Amino acid sequence: MPVAVTAEHIAEAETLIRPHIRRTPTMRVDMQDFGAEPCQVDLKLELLQHSGSFKVRGAFTNLLGREVQAAGVVAASGGNHGAAVAYAARKLGVPAHIFVPSVASKAKIDLIRSYGAELVIGGDRYADALAASEKYVVQTGAMAVHAFDQQETLAGQGTLGKEIEEDLLHITTLLVAVGGGGLIGGIASWMRGRVKIVAVESDRAPTLYDAFKAGRPVDAPAGGIAADSLAPRQVGQLMFPVAQAFIEPPVLVTDEDILNAQKVLWSGARLVTEPGGAAAFAAVLSGKYRPHPGERVCVLVCGSNTTAVDFG
Repeated sequence: MPVAVTAEHIAEAETLIRPHIRRTPTMRVDMQDFGAEPCQVDLKLELLQHSGSFKVRGAFTNLLGREVQAAGVVAASGGNHGAAVAYAARKLGVPAHIFVPSVASKAKIDLIRSYGAELVIGGDRYADALAASEKYVVQTGAMAVHAFDQQETLAGQGTLGKEIEEDLLHITTLLVAVGGGGLIGGIASWMRGRVKIVAVESDRAPTLYDAFKAGRPVDAPAGGIAADSLAPRQVGQLMFPVAQAFIEPPVLVTDEDILNAQKVLWSGARLVTEPGGAAAFAAVLSGKYRPHPGERVCVLVCGSNTTAVDFG
């Protein structure tokens, strides 16, 4: 099966970006401590990554692996991708323009601005911000860094799969939240069936779920509590063949499930997660995904950009 990125691409990306990213830790927990059925689960704490999410992996892969013009870089984002591109651009001394929709959280908007990027609010949803960013590219010649449907982005996010597999040799199953599919597509491109990969989506933004039903990426609803990170109009064209080959049908969780997961991760593990970052954990906590006996599960906790805990 032809794939957008190979294991070789991902290994090369890992070597390229390793000086600029953190190797994030894992935490072994018992779901009984969170009020669920007893079950040992490993949490991969990618929420501790630079800029508060995994997105910085793809951002650095783009900026280091492509030729950046004087106009700099431009990205459209629900928030985390924009923050990651802004962070990488500042570290590498590159101008950045970030387009976000009005649903982007204040925490993410503030973070992007703190990295010195020019921020533009373009429309109500990610698709609107993407259209505005594409116009800017035509006008200026800036280099576009796509949030998920780009080879370099997939390769960068795939480095997280490589890291997980190296650090957790025993795992059989990995749960990953899905928005546009760049993260899960990159991870699946690395693991290629060696680990069962379970997609988790908001039932109000079922992009991969609807694509599986249709046999191709199609427009899906874009709402819910995690709309700023898990609600593009469609999953990426590049990742979908990988999903069909290597990813389990998505598990859908509700806003209530996600909010409860956020609260439980804070009260039980002192982890501050945004809604999208808690979605995969919500699948196990709610019982929407029930591990089989002997299954060794890792849950990816992938984002922390929220004002849910306010120290002001």
